[in-house]
Amino acid sequence: MTTLHVVGAAITSGKLCFVARRGPRMSLAGKWEFPGGKVEPGESAPTALVREIREELGIGIAVGELLGTGTASVGSQVVTLDVYGATIESGTILLSEHSEAIWASADELLDFDWAEADIPSVPKVAAWLRHLTE
Repeated sequence: MTTLHVVGAAITSGKLCFVARRGPRMSLAGKWEFPGGKVEPGESAPTALVREIREELGIGIAVGELLGTGTASVGSQVVTLDVYGATIESGTILLSEHSEAIWASADELLDFDWAEADIPSVPKVAAWLRHLTE
């Protein structure tokens, strides 16, 4: 099996977190995720996250602390996902790959049908959201 390093952003506004449903042309279509993507060779995880969010959502973000890591077997790959806290620095969110998105509270995060690699980070992101100051 090959390994794939990916990053996701828990983008916050106040005590809400932006989550997105994977679109029909994406693997794991219909599952919810912290948006992001692949870390390219020679690229740091935060740099990859800034690039991927700009490509997927059309916004600039500031990347904060690492909140959680999860792994999942997807086909012939083992996916390792690092989820970072983030805030919007510029732009307006435009969905180009995802079919739906929502700003969710810490309690609401537990109700989504998450992509497997995101699942271990969900309670960590929820706890982090509860402790943010507005």
